[in-house]
Parts: sequence; structure tokens; C-alpha cells
Amino acid sequence: MKKMNALRGVWISITAYLLLSIAKLFAGYFLGSEALLADGWNNASDIVASVAILIGMKISLKPRDRNHPYGHSRAETVSSLFASFVMMAIGLQVLFHTASILIQGPKSPPPLSSAWIALLGVLVMSSVYFYNKKLAIKTKSHALMAAAKDNLSDALVSVGAFIGIIGASLHMYWLDPLTGFIVGLIICKTAFGIFKESSLMLTDGFDTDKLNEIQTTIKEIDGVEALVDIKARMAGSSVIVDAIVEVAPDLNIKEGHFITDEIEARLEKDYDIRTAHIHIEPGQRSQ
Repeated sequence: MKKMNALRGVWISITAYLLLSIAKLFAGYFLGSEALLADGWNNASDIVASVAILIGMKISLKPRDRNHPYGHSRAETVSSLFASFVMMAIGLQVLFHTASILIQGPKSPPPLSSAWIALLGVLVMSSVYFYNKKLAIKTKSHALMAAAKDNLSDALVSVGAFIGIIGASLHMYWLDPLTGFIVGLIICKTAFGIFKESSLMLTDGFDTDKLNEIQTTIKEIDGVEALVDIKARMAGSSVIVDAIVEVAPDLNIKEGHFITDEIEARLEKDYDIRTAHIHIEPGQRSQ
């Protein structure tokens, strides 16, 4: 159910990108605004990234099968990784384009009406960003959080277009490409952050601070004498924990199984971890 709700956020992003790209490309062409045209192409290219995320999230909903005993959750992370590549390409394109305009020198300013279209883009994408960020936290969807960060980058691009158009109308021609260059840096930084997080998850990396919290929680459970080993990894938006704990050596199978049930219940309650493999071993009591 959570992933189905997360899909709604991606559909909202695609719809917003489609409508804004059409409006900005037409307005940029007829009003002669290079900043608005670039913003429109930016939104158009983001449709590709959002569709990739949508496909990845749909694949992640598929149940386990013979070739995927752990399910298809990692398709969500792969789609986030692809989105980071698209965002990085866009960011670099903005950097090169604005740098070339700075070198070429001033052009005739576009009409102020194009600035209000850019401002509309800021308002729309900011609203989509806050909605998707809230939904991503609620559903624990890393792909939707990547989409939300992309929404924020697009809002910043539109801010840059708005400032640049206003500056050009006030004969500050350098402001348009300069703000565009800064926005390009922000997009690249956001893309690298998504890439870093996605690649960490795909290589079975895990947040050490969160792992220490889980470790402390397990040690506090009655019956656990020692935590021998613990590992955790991400599968899409889900966490999988493998742990070896020591218990009293004179416990029977039923009593030991009760302790593992307590650990699993505590992990699900405190961290929403629904997949935990707990192995118990007899401890060494001092004589």
C-alpha cells in the first residue's frame, strides 16, 4: 500500500513536468527568452527521469519469484541511480550553456511576461517538492525522495530563470547566465548526492549510525546475553537485518524462539524492519 501511494507522487511529478515544459517551450520560443527555453527543456528531460523512476517502482512491487527470492525492491534503487545520471547530464548542460553565454556577451532582453511564467514554474515545482518529500518520508521510498530532490532542483532552475529575466530587463545582462551557472552547480550537487546514496545501497552499504541504534536495541532485549555479529542492507525502501545473538545455554528451543520473536517484533516496532534473520547461539556463562 505504501509503494502504491508513492507511485501517486511520481505521477504528479510527470504531470507537472509535462504541462510546464509545454508552457515554457512555447513561451520561450515566441517571447525570445533563452532562459525560459532552457528551463522548458530541463522540465522535458525530467519527464524521462520520472518515467524511469515510475518503471522502477512498478517493478519493485512484483512479488518474489524463482530468480528473485528477495523480491524486486532494488529496481527502485536502480531507477534512482538512473535519475541521478539524467540530473547530472542536465546540470552539466546548464553549466556549459550559461558559460558560453557569459563568454559571448549580452543579448536583447526578453519581455517581462516571460519572467512570470518562470515564477509559475517555481510555485508549481515547489508545491510538488514539498508534497513528494512528505510522501517519501511517510512511505520510506528512496526513489520518490530522489524524485522530490529533482523537483527541488527544477524549482531552483526556474528561480534562476526568473532572476535572470528580471536582471536582463534591468540591463544587467550578466545576471541571467550567472544565476543559470549557479543553478547548474546546485543540480550537479543534488545529482551526486542521489548517486552516492543509491550506489551505497546497491553495494550493500548501510548507515553506521542507524546500525549502531539497531545494535543497542537488540542488546536491551531480555534474554540476549551478547550480540556476536550484526549486518544490515537495503532492498529498495526495506531494511534487511542479519544478526547472531548469544542466549543462556540451558534454554530450550521454545524459549530461544521466543527471544528471536521479541527481537523481530521490536525491530518492526521501532524501525519498521519487517525482514530480520536472527540466529541464536549458546552463551558462555561464568562458573
